[in-house]
Amino acid sequence: MRAWTSPEVPDLTALGLGPGPAAHVHDTARGKAVVLDPEGRARMYVCGITPYDATHLGHAATYLTFDLLQRVWRDRGLEVVYTQNITDVDDPLLERAAATGIEWTDLAEREIALFREDMSALRVIAPDHYIGAVESIPLAVALIERLRERGVTYELDGDVYFSVHADPAFGEVSGYDQATMLRLFGERGGDPGREGKRDPLDCLLWQAERPGEPSWDSPFGRGRPGWHVECSSIALETLGHDFDVQGGGTDLIFPHHEMSASEAQVATDDRFAKAYVHQAMVAYAGEKMSKSLGNLVLVSRLRADGHDPMAIRLAVLDHHYRTGWEWADSDIVDAAKRLGRWREAFASGGPAAEPVVAAVREALADDLDAPRAIAAVDSWVDAAMAAAGDGVPGSGRTVASAVDALLGVI
Repeated sequence: MRAWTSPEVPDLTALGLGPGPAAHVHDTARGKAVVLDPEGRARMYVCGITPYDATHLGHAATYLTFDLLQRVWRDRGLEVVYTQNITDVDDPLLERAAATGIEWTDLAEREIALFREDMSALRVIAPDHYIGAVESIPLAVALIERLRERGVTYELDGDVYFSVHADPAFGEVSGYDQATMLRLFGERGGDPGREGKRDPLDCLLWQAERPGEPSWDSPFGRGRPGWHVECSSIALETLGHDFDVQGGGTDLIFPHHEMSASEAQVATDDRFAKAYVHQAMVAYAGEKMSKSLGNLVLVSRLRADGHDPMAIRLAVLDHHYRTGWEWADSDIVDAAKRLGRWREAFASGGPAAEPVVAAVREALADDLDAPRAIAAVDSWVDAAMAAAGDGVPGSGRTVASAVDALLGVI
């Protein structure tokens, strides 16, 4: 699948600023910040959207968070290999298509195109591997076959299940107890109450063909892969096992990231990912922003209303990724004012650039603390405005390049 075109990212070492510091980011599985400083190359997998509606600010927050991590790694001098999937066949997509009378393939294609436009407008660095669920079906089938050969699958009325407790590490990603797992599994697409399963938490690897739904041939009969095995197989194919970061929203911690990891770990006898990084939920009108509730603030709508995408980016980045927050309509107004001041100061110049660049780098390396990085730029801008153009020659251009490289704002 085709991704969008990545923005040009300035190389700050070419400006004599040297490489940035190593990233320290909170790992959900260990419950603490860990150093993410691989030698030479960083590998990251971030779960993509199910394309049955346009990109809302909850999505934007997730992809901007991992865009920051990419930028910190690149500023460090690392090569980054980034994979993102897109779940272009799944129950919610099929249900929305049926409800609206649109072919599911047409609906997916339309929303994927809009997602690309939103990511491009927000200057998100594109993934190296952007892979849809449909095109990855052969990868999922191959992984299911490996698991079947290991004796950790079973069939139930034509469906193929994975025995999650075949992985001794099952539960270590989330740290949740059994009761919490069962509750979340039922709420988030699982079937803990299905009769005939060996364990209520066992997850679907292959769903046998259902009337009126798309299906594909496989050694297990016609059908389609389950949700978790899609990501497991794509990640293993493009990144290998023991890659650096598995990312997504906190709603994916369980069951999705837990079960994806277990499937891969049983198949490979190795750790799936070194760290699991999760974006907190974004709310609007008192509820978590979600397609099912319909309380969405859409990136495309904000853009259509004439808001600068860089103001949208700034408004989202002004919240730490691990803290849930609620969008207010005034956020975009405040961000536009801030953006205007920044651009004015960059054009006129101000104090020396090196201290503010160091402060932004330090903030982002400290668990992607974008609000602290933004505050550091604000302080420089205040000083620049007070100096009324009487500053260090070229400082404005240097700070602008750093803000572009590290925060993705121009």
